[in-house]
Amino acid sequence: MRSVVVLPTYNEAANIERFLRKVRKAAPLTDVLVVDDDSPDGTGEIVAELADELGRISLLPRPGKRGLGSAYRDGFAAVLAADYDVVITMDADMSHDPERIPDLLELVADGADLAIGSRYVTGGGTTDWPIRRQLLSKWGNAYTRAILGVAPRDCTGGYRAYRATSLAAIDPTSTSAEGYAFMTELVRRLSDRGAAIVETPIIFRDRTAGKSKMSGRIIVESMVLVTRWGLGDRFRRLVGRR
Repeated sequence: MRSVVVLPTYNEAANIERFLRKVRKAAPLTDVLVVDDDSPDGTGEIVAELADELGRISLLPRPGKRGLGSAYRDGFAAVLAADYDVVITMDADMSHDPERIPDLLELVADGADLAIGSRYVTGGGTTDWPIRRQLLSKWGNAYTRAILGVAPRDCTGGYRAYRATSLAAIDPTSTSAEGYAFMTELVRRLSDRGAAIVETPIIFRDRTAGKSKMSGRIIVESMVLVTRWGLGDRFRRLVGRR
């Protein structure tokens, strides 16, 4: 299967070289598309310098800092126009172990439309997170499952492999979320289509270099959108019964 990692970046100069070298070692035949939001720390320049050395790496530069969801929409549009079988998403800050890429690819080869590297199934977890952040993430995912009626226990995690045809079928370029709610939006759309979604345990390791992009605004956006989607779905089901 032809596979590609879509990798949004903003100010990841401290991590990007190590990340790309580990991806190339773990998955030598997997392409990487780095979608960089004009990082002032030179992330894009580092990617461009490594592209020739490591191979199968391309850069999609974008003007200004435009957000995670927007970066994925542009990245997905680019790779879905190419002849890929699997589209992988992950973070560039080394919180997702590139050595797990083959495991996710195998799950898609075995029939999954979406394989999620999950923190919240048996064997998964997080390290180096304060208790407050752990509780917030677990509560947010539990709330998401309850109000949207979806099965995955980790709806917001970004380490994933999508079957390209299944991803194209939900038209990710028409999504609206910008923060980590973008991940939930894709899970919701795939679930609505009856897609085969599987989870495999991962250990999420907090970044040791660079600055986290998590903010209060991203958390609020996620809760507001999930509530809106859930209430909207319930209203439509109620109207449909009449």
